[in-house]
Amino acid sequence: MRFLRIALAVASLAVSTAFASPTDPKEGVEFVTLAAPQPTKATGKKVEVIEFFMYHCPHCYTLEPHLAEWVKKQGDNVLLRRVHFASSGTDPEAHLHLTLEAMGKAEEMHPKVLHAFHVERLRLNKEEAILEWIPKQGIDKAKFLEYWNSFGVLTKLKSASQLTQNYKVDSAPTVVVDGRFVTSPSVVAEANPGVTKATEYLVFKQALDALVSKVQKEKGAAAAPAKAPAKASATPAKSVGK
Repeated sequence: MRFLRIALAVASLAVSTAFASPTDPKEGVEFVTLAAPQPTKATGKKVEVIEFFMYHCPHCYTLEPHLAEWVKKQGDNVLLRRVHFASSGTDPEAHLHLTLEAMGKAEEMHPKVLHAFHVERLRLNKEEAILEWIPKQGIDKAKFLEYWNSFGVLTKLKSASQLTQNYKVDSAPTVVVDGRFVTSPSVVAEANPGVTKATEYLVFKQALDALVSKVQKEKGAAAAPAKAPAKASATPAKSVGK
């Protein structure tokens, strides 16, 4: 995460007297602010939260249940968007995500694709492998190919690298709040001494809570009541490191 770490190192000079705290994140410590904020798609009181991820990324896989739980708890406060970090304008994994997104199946299929990569150990990083796997998920292959080869999907795929450049993202997972506040689990953890593998995602969610509240206060919008979890969460997945 070269950009974020360099930006944090530079910005920290201006906040050297600030103490890190995930519940009160500081500019240049737990997050950086983009010099050129990007447009958001959230409306009303909702705050846009973008996760830049990669299907094959073990850290993204580990983050997934924690982020899903956080989004569910936030409820109407946030609008989650996922952007697959593309290594090129022909990245098969990014192509898969954009195709599923165009079909309206991205969120439904997200955990399934991650499971295929990290549990089943399938290498869905080539078109042939993807097209062999898709029908097994109950998706019509012909329909999938129609979207896969569509002008809209191919245009987004070609511009995917530019999108990550606009957000100054160079690794995954990276989370951007309101098109301007850039952070990640590892950055928040490293800024707060004493954070362990067991508490890394807890403090990250605290930082996200604070950033969402910050945006809502700026907008003069009252946060919606957080939703209580229906049942106790399952044991968090073991972190594979930063």
